[in-house]
Amino acid sequence: MSNTNGTRPQRALKPGINVPLVAFFQPETEDIDIESTKKHAVRLAKAGLTAVTVQGSNGEAVHLTREERSLVTKTVREALDSEGFKDLPVVVGCAAQSLRESVLYCKDAYEAGGDYALVLPPSYYKAAMTDSVLVDFFTNLADESPIPIIIYNYPGAVAGLDLNSDQIITLAKHKNIVGCKLTCGNTGKLARVASAVNAATSTQENSGWMCMGGSADFTLQTMIAGGSGIIGGLGNIVPKACVKVFDLYKEGKVEEAQKLQAIVARGDWAVIHGGVVGTKSGMESWYGYGGEARRPLPKRTKEVDARYKEMLKEVVELENSL
Repeated sequence: MSNTNGTRPQRALKPGINVPLVAFFQPETEDIDIESTKKHAVRLAKAGLTAVTVQGSNGEAVHLTREERSLVTKTVREALDSEGFKDLPVVVGCAAQSLRESVLYCKDAYEAGGDYALVLPPSYYKAAMTDSVLVDFFTNLADESPIPIIIYNYPGAVAGLDLNSDQIITLAKHKNIVGCKLTCGNTGKLARVASAVNAATSTQENSGWMCMGGSADFTLQTMIAGGSGIIGGLGNIVPKACVKVFDLYKEGKVEEAQKLQAIVARGDWAVIHGGVVGTKSGMESWYGYGGEARRPLPKRTKEVDARYKEMLKEVVELENSL
């Protein structure tokens, strides 16, 4: 997909695994931890991802100032470039409650080195968010954004708003809307969208439109339904395991992929259950970094760390075997 509104060459999105990076903070000040951000971005890139995301739900976008958002994006881009991953796209969460602010975030993302904008529908005034209003929001945003838009459908984060397949298929006709992330987990919806837009798959470029699942526990289901891959938080902990499920399916090794998908799904339950705190707990327990989420999210405890370490043991053993 080319950049239709910006001026620089566009890094291409490819089918595969994209991980939404957690945000890292200094323990005493809660300032952005630059070094951990760099370290983590490079670790994930080396695992074989096809893109990374910043300012997603795992990245605590709602806890970051405008300046911090740009700092994280710039830091990740520079870290990837310095380690030889200049072609790896950076997707940037740019959701806001007004069109004006979403456009501003998209422009900031572009200036900081971001390649694509991942955008939730606005939800504070939910009663006013009719089908036509939501379609207009994404259409107008795509008209004004210097980087292409990926629609982010996550009802749990937007007061239950759940974009349907008709809305997404309509929006996919816009030249500056290039994909979706379906954290709703509705694989029937995913199949309808993927078919209608002739989505890119593990083996075929097709239209190039990216129809992505939103959680590692249905990677295989996404691929079978004709989707393009996954943007999933479990990859913060076990990126190679997530990539392996995708690769096995791509190679036609479906039975092997099924076996690994079951392990990944069990591990993903810890991340789904624990959210950002559980993800960071798992990272800290198994890899020695992760730290705390920003307040008011609760701090980790010994009990929390023990719980998520045990829940993730099987999938981390898989990760370490790859």
